[in-house]
Amino acid sequence: MNAREVVQGEAAAYAESVRDAEKVTVGIVTPLTTPGDPVAGTLTVRGAILGAEYVREHGGLGAGRQFDFVIRDDQETVALDGGTMPRSAVGALAKVAIVDQVIAALGPWHLRYTDEVAELAERLGLPLFVENAHPSVTAKRRRTVFRTFTSLAERIPLLLRFAAEQGFKRIGVIHANTVFGESAAGLIAAEVERAGGTFELYSVPFDQESTTDLRPELEAIQRWQPDVVINVGVVRTNHLIVKQAAEIGLLPATPMMAPFQWPLRATDYWANLGESGLHLVWPATQFSPNWPGLTPMGTWFAQRYLDRYGTTPPDTALNAFTDITIIAQALRSAPRIGRDELIEALESGTFDTWRGPVSFERGATHWHHSPPPAVLQQYQQVDQDVSTVPVVYPPEMSTAGYVRPGNGT
Repeated sequence: MNAREVVQGEAAAYAESVRDAEKVTVGIVTPLTTPGDPVAGTLTVRGAILGAEYVREHGGLGAGRQFDFVIRDDQETVALDGGTMPRSAVGALAKVAIVDQVIAALGPWHLRYTDEVAELAERLGLPLFVENAHPSVTAKRRRTVFRTFTSLAERIPLLLRFAAEQGFKRIGVIHANTVFGESAAGLIAAEVERAGGTFELYSVPFDQESTTDLRPELEAIQRWQPDVVINVGVVRTNHLIVKQAAEIGLLPATPMMAPFQWPLRATDYWANLGESGLHLVWPATQFSPNWPGLTPMGTWFAQRYLDRYGTTPPDTALNAFTDITIIAQALRSAPRIGRDELIEALESGTFDTWRGPVSFERGATHWHHSPPPAVLQQYQQVDQDVSTVPVVYPPEMSTAGYVRPGNGT
């Protein structure tokens, strides 16, 4: 079965469990087919369904109400729309907002159409929880847009502080020409300039859609002799960069970092990369089934996901779970079930999550954006996952020292 069939089946099983309840419907607009990332979409839906199960088992939404879901593949009309993702994604959101009349929506995952989807949600007055790291979507101060995920604006400075402390001066960047790739590369360049001579930068772009061989770009970076390489590939090319860097000898001799947490999809990561995936560093949250700060809600989620899927949950699923449980708490406190009432409850409330209380300020730094603290993680043994991966930075949150490729320390 493909991802769309899998998640529709899982959603139907959940719906059967609340068949006799009054429903409050949430839309999930996420990639379930290519050219998007159907793995991310699957994780998002699974996290949301587990959030609804948690709500069902902890009192529901009040007055006998339970969640229901309408799931749309935001890639469903890409071919009809001339290969452009934004038209397809905006269309998917319009359908759940106008036709299905959902109370709120989760999505999108890809940065390349986040602003367009957020703008439509704002025009329609639809509460939207963004499930990605777009650096400025919440900074635009839209009334309807919320986020509990870390953004590139938190992740890139952390990576560069770590690089400085490790003595990495020459930074090579290889980046896709997507919104995510260009945004990350631009933020890296801005941080390098802000550091005032601490770093030297060599940045190489590539075309995400057509590229199947990145060895020429990687060899150009290799000739420049970087101290560290930042891998800003996205779906498909992130793995390709690691594989071909190992083929030409750039890895493991040169450390590598990435600006998002795709290695936490551990089963796919190790199946694709094997030992070549060792020692990559990426930003994530402190979430782990073994993290001492985990709340009872977080423990419930980690155990239910493990029982259901046989693995520990990556934070893509965690984030959707968090957003659904926050929506539930806000709806319980609202005077009636409505979009405006939900927004007002979200703005005024404080909500229990896996990491403790969360609220949505309307401040200069974070507008409707309540991210967890960002940390850097590193796989130091083959087949590690989110339950065993060490945090290597910042020092006050680390659980192990950084292992530099080539010398083991």
